[in-house]
Amino acid sequence: MEKNQLNRQFIIGITLVSAMGGLLFGYDYVVIGGAKPFYERFFGITQSPYLQGWAMSSALIGCLTGALVSGYLTDLFGRKRPLIVAAAIFTVAALGTGAFNSFSLFIAFRLMCGLGIGLASAVSPMYIAEISPASLRGRLVSVNQLTIVIGILAAQIVNYLIAEKVPSGSTDQMILQSWNGQTGWRWMFWAGSFPALIFFILAFLIPESPRFLAKSGDWTAAKAILKRIGGEAYAVDGQQEIAESLKGHSSRIDWKVLISANIRPILILGVVLAVFQQWCGINVIFNYAEEIFSSAGYSVNDMLFNIVITGTVNLIFTFVAMRMVDSWGRRKLMLLGSVGLTVIFFLLGASYYFELKGLAILVLVLLAIATYSMTLAPITWVVLSEIFPNSIRGTAMAIATTSLWIACFVLTYTFPILNRLLHASGTFWLYALICLSGFLFILKRLPETKGKSLEEIEKTSLNPSKR
Repeated sequence: MEKNQLNRQFIIGITLVSAMGGLLFGYDYVVIGGAKPFYERFFGITQSPYLQGWAMSSALIGCLTGALVSGYLTDLFGRKRPLIVAAAIFTVAALGTGAFNSFSLFIAFRLMCGLGIGLASAVSPMYIAEISPASLRGRLVSVNQLTIVIGILAAQIVNYLIAEKVPSGSTDQMILQSWNGQTGWRWMFWAGSFPALIFFILAFLIPESPRFLAKSGDWTAAKAILKRIGGEAYAVDGQQEIAESLKGHSSRIDWKVLISANIRPILILGVVLAVFQQWCGINVIFNYAEEIFSSAGYSVNDMLFNIVITGTVNLIFTFVAMRMVDSWGRRKLMLLGSVGLTVIFFLLGASYYFELKGLAILVLVLLAIATYSMTLAPITWVVLSEIFPNSIRGTAMAIATTSLWIACFVLTYTFPILNRLLHASGTFWLYALICLSGFLFILKRLPETKGKSLEEIEKTSLNPSKR
């Protein structure tokens, strides 16, 4: 009955607009990887792994800030207005990053860009989860991951199309004086301003989350949106479930609730899953493609083409995840991803140890990306958007997302240092060990949430005996 009465056109429309936050997240997070060989020479930091790490990871400090304030903003202003703010930040940051010749200003706008990423990364999946019917929620929240992947691939293609061919044997000085070294890297960042402006305009057109409106006491508006999503009966049932979940809770967050005996295990679960999604190590392939592929014997031109291949694989297997998330379930896919990456990273480390070159490395990298993009990448966001109770979802999601970006900063900043100390082989073996630990944690702690309303998940997750 639920499926037949759903206003799919409306649901998909507002999902796609909200998911544009994911598109900008993916583009702005990855675009720097293709620009890296050129802006590093422009700013003269090719011999400093610490400045290289800072340039690559500085946006993540902004992500931390954006994720931290997202809980306050979503609890105070709802889900819609923070999305509008994120879109405005994306637009300004994209224009500013490529506009100046100062490394300090480059870093400042990357920090601003990170602010938008952190905000969108928390709010977009939460908004989609709160407007989605239970039967479609896994797929719809995965749309946010799909747009992240599309943004990643778009950045990779834009970088490849903008960059002029680098002649073999080019020195750092030759690359610096080329169009790539002076202007091309700027256009890689500027290109992100176009979708950011479109997102900014469209974000004004979507409705507020009915669950936020109900929490704020505006039951009339909440019911009107629920009715538009699924009809009168759907709205009545949804109102009753939301009212039951909010019973006894204040509209203001009591921080003591977050460390209470009922909530603490769920919050810990969310934080660990968020950290694991980053510490599994896959994002270094996107951010440090130059080092990874050059170590395997590829040139700069080959590296840019290989990045496009990785993005294409990422996109294809995200579609696979969207097909499987509501049938296989969240738990099975998370287990598959963690054990799969354990094996692949062990083999990848062995390949570097025995100095294998070319195709062997590329195949293992593509297998790792395929595994990640159909499991840990989208499913973590689905689980995080589901497991927290209505009364604290904004704040708890902010804490989990902040933890994710702290983990991402540590991962991104430490890779050049680990790569120098442990070499590529030891670094990927370390990631394999982390993936094995994640598998054991998920096996023990993650319940299945597919096919349940957010309120049903709240009841079972708060009562482990009912799982």
